[in-house]
Amino acid sequence: MANAEQHEVNISPQFYRLNHLKQRLAVSGSSIWAWTKSGKFPKPIKLSENCTAWSAVEVDAWVQDRIASSQKMEVK
Repeated sequence: MANAEQHEVNISPQFYRLNHLKQRLAVSGSSIWAWTKSGKFPKPIKLSENCTAWSAVEVDAWVQDRIASSQKMEVK
């Protein structure tokens, strides 16, 4: 019989870099940074001295929230 610990899946975190976000969201980098600064967008993570990225899980949740908010507005 297999031990429960043997069945755990170790999923490493996924990240989006700025260029990916600009394409995915169809906005400028300055818009992303402005949203981040104002608290409207997830905070980036400093992966190294020269590498900043955003958590894919947090960004995807943010996108889904925007979609849900938009759909609620259409219903009114």
